[in-house]
Amino acid sequence: MRNARLGVKAALVALALVATSATARAEEGFTDPFAYCRAVGTIDAPDARWRGPAVPKAVARGLQRALGVAPSEPLEPFERGTSWRCMDGAVYACNVGANLPCSAKPSTDPQPNEGMRTWCKENPGSDFIPMYITGHDTLFDWSCDGESPKRGRQISQLDARGFVANIWHRLTPSE
Repeated sequence: MRNARLGVKAALVALALVATSATARAEEGFTDPFAYCRAVGTIDAPDARWRGPAVPKAVARGLQRALGVAPSEPLEPFERGTSWRCMDGAVYACNVGANLPCSAKPSTDPQPNEGMRTWCKENPGSDFIPMYITGHDTLFDWSCDGESPKRGRQISQLDARGFVANIWHRLTPSE
């Protein structure tokens, strides 16, 4: 009986040491984006637990690879224009472009904004409303039905977190 109690106590001490060690590592922060995402699960942008550079080389290289860009090409555009986040324990990255709203979730509001109303009054019957008027975060195509904005088809699919799915790439650690 005494050996059984000692075994249980030893197991509890071991569990406490493992938990303390994991907590201490989390408090120290992370510098590996893949370990960070495994630990935090889902977060829309790195928080205070992230201690590495804004865009770690592993993320820049991973996105370069995901986009099919040769590794001999400069990495700087990926280090400069990339956003990254965690979803379900995995690293996702997006590189900004003219109409790529990486850091913003698209507006799902089906109502036109004031800029669209003004555009249609000034351009009645226009078959499109430019994104600088609609906002780059719109989820819909917009045109003018006479002097009134008209919502068209949905132009993007959203991922589970509400970001534009086809511009975010799930990264894998390099071998």
